[in-house]
Amino acid sequence: MNPSVVIVDDHELFRAGVRSELAAHVEVVGDADGVESAVPAILATEPDVVLLDVHMPGGGGVEVIRQVAKVRPEQRFLALSVSDAPDDVIAVIRAGARGYVTKSITPAELADAIRRVQDGDAVFSPRLAGYVLDAFTGAAPAAPADADVEVLTPREREVLQHIARGYMYKEIALRLDISPKTVEAHVSSVLRKLQLSSRHELSRWAAERGLDL
Repeated sequence: MNPSVVIVDDHELFRAGVRSELAAHVEVVGDADGVESAVPAILATEPDVVLLDVHMPGGGGVEVIRQVAKVRPEQRFLALSVSDAPDDVIAVIRAGARGYVTKSITPAELADAIRRVQDGDAVFSPRLAGYVLDAFTGAAPAAPADADVEVLTPREREVLQHIARGYMYKEIALRLDISPKTVEAHVSSVLRKLQLSSRHELSRWAAERGLDL
């Protein structure tokens, strides 16, 4: 019996392509284009495997895993992304995904990866396996230096944590009951205090210190 799958990706053409390519190998029981639509779709269909993109609106693949795990902790996820950045790989595996493959994978390889994840195996594209091995058997990410964190106000730390979790400025504003302009001002202040130059650097800085948990 073919495994049941939900495809979560914010590109409609990609979802349609995956559905077409895997039609003979899996039963696609649903798809979604972001966190808000993915979580109810997964909980309603209870698929064997969720095929999950990493970067999406509403917090990304990590947020989908976290929300689903609260209700369905046994759900199995396979990340499928164009990104092969170590930070992305480690973040989604720490959140609970069973594997991570890149979108250069062939349809046959992807079908095999889905079956292996369904069976409980951990599956990674070859060059990504080293990232995971280093992260879980090597040195742990550096703990935040007191001097780094102490320069931030409590509100700046809150904003930083939300940035690390992948939220957009408007989403952070809603969660903290402040304006997007205020969020932007806090981010600018944090960048200046930490001597970082971009939101990407800020997200990586926070994730390395476990602030995205």
